[in-house]
Amino acid sequence: MFFYGTLCHAPLLELVLGRGFDQIKTRPATLENHAVYWAKDQAFPMIYAEENTVAEGLLVCDLSQDDLDRLNFYEGGFAYELRPVEVAVDWRVFAAQVYFPDETLWEKGARWSLEDWAASWSRMTLRAAQEVMVRRGHVSAQEIVHLLPFFRARAWAQELAETPAPQTLRNPMSSQDIDIVEDRPGFNGFFQVKAFQVSHKKFDGTQSPALPRETFMSFDVALLLPYDPVTDQVLLIEQVRFGTFNRGDPAPWVLEPIAGLVDAGEAPRDAAIRESAEEAHLNLTQLIDMPKVYASPGYSTEFFHCYLGLCDLGGRGQGQGGLASENEDIRNHVISFDHAMDLVDSGEVNVAPLAMMLLWLCRKRESLRAQL
Repeated sequence: MFFYGTLCHAPLLELVLGRGFDQIKTRPATLENHAVYWAKDQAFPMIYAEENTVAEGLLVCDLSQDDLDRLNFYEGGFAYELRPVEVAVDWRVFAAQVYFPDETLWEKGARWSLEDWAASWSRMTLRAAQEVMVRRGHVSAQEIVHLLPFFRARAWAQELAETPAPQTLRNPMSSQDIDIVEDRPGFNGFFQVKAFQVSHKKFDGTQSPALPRETFMSFDVALLLPYDPVTDQVLLIEQVRFGTFNRGDPAPWVLEPIAGLVDAGEAPRDAAIRESAEEAHLNLTQLIDMPKVYASPGYSTEFFHCYLGLCDLGGRGQGQGGLASENEDIRNHVISFDHAMDLVDSGEVNVAPLAMMLLWLCRKRESLRAQL
């Protein structure tokens, strides 16, 4: 097999094949009349036939059937297919196979750089690859194609988490004071539930006993509350939510802020701006940081990056929003700030992030309006 992209990164090849790099027979190799490019706006490369160019890569030899099955499962998740080629190693020519992309799925970007990829994307890719390989034998490679963006987003959330909130009132203990005693079988579908035995340092300096726990491995989400300081109006969105439905709530349509998944490699602020355009067709004039908070830290990794979006809401009442391609059925409500606070008082606003963001705005509203 000739690899020209991310599988030239030893830790990734080890993860996919399930053994150490020193147990894998590899040689540097080249493929003439081919060039490697980034897939546009993606974190992986594509190879193309191109005259008078040379693609550099790695020839991997003596692969077992299990190796091939593992590779085909992993690369199948990227919608690649194998084609025969001839590659050169120290002036000798070898027959090999290469994974070529489905060129209809992605556009060609800039010329590929393994070094640039390793610096920016390797950790996220390794985390996502772990999610891919743990599903081998349980789902098809074709299903992995649709799951990959979510695996990457979940991996990206772990990178965003590496800068903690201040510890002024909180104690100085860290994640190093928590020991995973044992990993237990969890759940790996569209969602992921991690199960484990854990022991942690206690406030009195002693160690807790091993405790059985589970964590719902979720995503980072960007939330936006649109506000017009001139008209003193806010925009709320309404949509059906199946958490409320499955709890047994007879009114499962809820009021929320604009919200959306932070895609892999995306800045949360950019996600908020993107979602405001998709869900409410807004043109924001300013984005103001609000609190960044965990949704339910006892059992979920879900994390909210909250923003206030200043914009012109004049002349807008009730409208429709959302993307049909994402099966979104969203209604927008532009109401006065006082009306929104009445809904908080009555309990009709029963989604915690929206209540929190409206209360935050209540604290800042006077100074925002004074700047007009």
